[in-house]
Order: sequence, then C-alpha cells, then structure tokens
Amino acid sequence: MTTSTVAGTRPALPLADACCTPLLREPITASQAADLARLLKALADPTRLRLVSMVAAHDGGEACVCDLTEPLGLTQPTISHHLKILVDAGIFTRDKRGVWAYYSLVPAALDALAAVLRTTR
Repeated sequence: MTTSTVAGTRPALPLADACCTPLLREPITASQAADLARLLKALADPTRLRLVSMVAAHDGGEACVCDLTEPLGLTQPTISHHLKILVDAGIFTRDKRGVWAYYSLVPAALDALAAVLRTTR
C-alpha cells in the first residue's frame, strides 16, 4: 500500500485511508437529479442568468418586461420567451396586471441548487 507524507507532519496515512472517507451527506436521488437538471437547463443561458439577477435586484423584487428590455438590449418577445422558460422551471412567478406581466423570483427556487453546491451540511 502506498503512503503519502508531508515534511514536518505526523506519520503518513495509507492513501486508501486518506481517500476513502465517509460521505458527509446523502447523495441526491435520480428524481432529484432530474429536477435539478431541469433547473440548471433553464439557468444555463447568459440572458436568463442576467434576468434572475436583475429581477432579484429590482425594487420590490419584481419587474415588468418593460423594465428589462432596454438594459438587456433585446426585444420584448425575446425577453418574454426567456421569462416563460424561467416561470416553467419554477424560478419565477408571473402576475398579470392589465396588459403587463410582472415577474418575481420564487423564494425557495434556488434552494435545491444551493444545497447541492454546498460542501457542508
């Protein structure tokens, strides 16, 4: 068995012991992985990432399409398409008020992603 040492430290552990540590948490299930993949797929676009950031930072935590077109330099139909993908993924909610639709971030929408990326419990 191979061992590793670092000068000036205590005796080396066998490499097998050093790499075979117990799990710190349960791995995600196949169902959770499918749900997370759908979320990541919705976020895996620079425009949609910017939209999430912009809406979250907007006054009151909600924004209308009309608030988003100019900063992004895209047309209203293009922005609406991206927003629909984010709503369908459960990242945003949509509130129709007259002819305008207002979007806000679902508070727990990104919790599953954060939980998977977190290195400790």
